[in-house]
Amino acid sequence: MDDLITREYRSVSGIAGPLLFVERLKQASLGERVEIMAPNGEARRGQVIELSEQHAVIQVLEETTGLGVTGTRVRLTESAATMDLSPDLLGRRFSGVAVPLDGLPPIIPDVRMDIIGQPMNPVSRDKPSHFIQTGISTIDALNTLVRGQKLPIFSGAGLPAKEVAAQIVRQAKVREGDSPPSSRGLSPSHGPFTIVFAAMGITFREASFFLSEFDRGGVMEHAVLFLNLADDPTIERLLTPRYALTAAEYLAFTLGRQVLVILTDMAAYCEALRQIATAREEIPGRRGYPGYMYSDLASIYERAGRIKGRAGSITQLPIVTMPDDDMTHPIPDLTGYITEGQIVLSRELHRKGIFPPIDVLPCLSRLMNLGIGPGKTREDHRSVADQLYAFYAHGRDIRRLAAIVGEDGLSEADRLFLKFSQDFEQDFVNQGSQNREMEETLDLGWKFLGYQPKERLTRVKPELIEKYYGQDVKREPLNGKPD
Repeated sequence: MDDLITREYRSVSGIAGPLLFVERLKQASLGERVEIMAPNGEARRGQVIELSEQHAVIQVLEETTGLGVTGTRVRLTESAATMDLSPDLLGRRFSGVAVPLDGLPPIIPDVRMDIIGQPMNPVSRDKPSHFIQTGISTIDALNTLVRGQKLPIFSGAGLPAKEVAAQIVRQAKVREGDSPPSSRGLSPSHGPFTIVFAAMGITFREASFFLSEFDRGGVMEHAVLFLNLADDPTIERLLTPRYALTAAEYLAFTLGRQVLVILTDMAAYCEALRQIATAREEIPGRRGYPGYMYSDLASIYERAGRIKGRAGSITQLPIVTMPDDDMTHPIPDLTGYITEGQIVLSRELHRKGIFPPIDVLPCLSRLMNLGIGPGKTREDHRSVADQLYAFYAHGRDIRRLAAIVGEDGLSEADRLFLKFSQDFEQDFVNQGSQNREMEETLDLGWKFLGYQPKERLTRVKPELIEKYYGQDVKREPLNGKPD
């Protein structure tokens, strides 16, 4: 009885949104799970998120309706938030706090893991160096994704970020020969990815879209879904990516799978973080977001990677909706500091009906050089990427010039670059739902390099020009005249 008394408290002093303020919460630990007993006897889950000698702040993980200052009891459990894990996760659908939504029973655990995760020892981290083929030319050729990388998709309101993510989910694979054999025979190290999908604050319609896309692509049997809908408690959005990444760590580092984690939308996550910080009456940082948002986002993004001696990997593709298409907004700005590049969707390309509307100029993959070249992709990959980027950037400059002086005021060479930029967008970027192999993508790149005379290919080695230039490429005449 004495033990029960020391672990149960009736000293709730205030409620603000999803937060309970409790006085003299002795013997509690930061991050400890608690049971919150409402006056009507209903039990709810919570977690200690702030602790001092006099006060504690408890984050209620469910609705706070019915809770009051009087009659509410807080019971300590002496355990941290954990997740039940087993291979039966695959093919399952859960809420944002890992409650089954598919009508099937809860997971019978082989192991329980703390949802906060364990930081990877930098010494044990393995360098990402294996190419991931997404089937999207603008990513594979110009902003190559590497296994173990975190590469966000920067989008804007109304842009088809979810369609791009769904296409990557359907098509992404590690090609045989591009990665070492798996250890302990747990799973193949090539072929389709295991997908962990975490949705935060999405509508029911968006959730239905992803479910139908997963079924259509035949990936549901090797996917795990965590869905926090717009009408679910806001506080769940802070836990959804942590539950999802705990599942990913188990699948990758215990079962040896190649795991692709899709997090959408990190803007909804950061808005929830701002709401909780406001309820705690914290001093706001940039645009009202908490000053610790950088370290909070890092605790999510840095759970991607590879570990030496283990076959599995975690690759992250967070989706970030930029308010007002502003890349300097705190959410994309801080995300860009932590992650290893970005894929940027263009509203201008979207208006032209181009899909996927990926603007290659502001895009970047900082780990691209580790995943391309002989033995991983073709030996001409780096040269083709550099030369296409240079030609397209120059063509975009010429397009702006043509808007001022008119196309008739351009030189013959400038009109050639203008045509290159237009055709590049229509044929290379605009591939629709087509799944292109890397060889097909690079051959298409050489077709566009063939628009220019050999002497203009200043970023390509002569031996590569001799090997690939002009093969099965017919340069189209400009204005009805041969080039």
